[in-house]
Amino acid sequence: MTAARFGGSAGLLQRLRPTRIDVADLREVADSLLPDLCTADLQVRLVPRARAESLVVVEEHERCTRVPLGELADDMTAAGVRATPDGISAALSSWVAHRPVTDAAAAAAGVAVLDWADAAETGVAWRVVVRRGGLTLPWSPPARMSPTAVLRTRSAATSRSSDVALDLRVEGQVALWSHPVAPMLATTALVAPERMIAQAGSAGLSLDDMHVVVTPHRPVACAGPGIAARLAGETTEASVTLPWRRLPGLRWG
Repeated sequence: MTAARFGGSAGLLQRLRPTRIDVADLREVADSLLPDLCTADLQVRLVPRARAESLVVVEEHERCTRVPLGELADDMTAAGVRATPDGISAALSSWVAHRPVTDAAAAAAGVAVLDWADAAETGVAWRVVVRRGGLTLPWSPPARMSPTAVLRTRSAATSRSSDVALDLRVEGQVALWSHPVAPMLATTALVAPERMIAQAGSAGLSLDDMHVVVTPHRPVACAGPGIAARLAGETTEASVTLPWRRLPGLRWG
């Protein structure tokens, strides 16, 4: 996850033999870049401290991230960021783009997807995500948010998922749903499984007893129970196989 926050583009050799990101170099890039990343709602700045190193502060509505400049330089080094002005600039821009999703953004543009419910990748749960450029980022409701407001945001995201345009491809007895740009959005189809069954039928594939093979961030495969079980057994990636009637009852993560 650390590498992904900084763009995830470093080669294997660069990650194994990282070049140290100097704090002074990071400061120089930040002084030049951060003002250009600010918007009406987003403020990104360096905040000096009297007896400690400066903080990089990212503020957007109710969300605020504060990271010491040296800690950020250490994280960039560990991620294999190239120690050049262009490399540091790209990594810093990516880090800001990965900032937490605000409640307002989740309420206005969130969609519901299935994502891993645990680090071991043994189960899936519904989650609200928001697209930010080429990224798809999760929203976490704050503890102070009322249950009614959380439910409202999740319900709106579920409704919005039905409007996400996906590609459907039928291969033999398997239907595959995918998103052309953001792979994670493939699971938005699962908010309306009856519609998936109807779409597969229109494409010539009967899936009355549809089972779904879910690997978050990958296309969704749907087939009859026997074929779905075989697909899950053949893949090398972690996956969860569910009958379509269980989908609405999955918990929220």
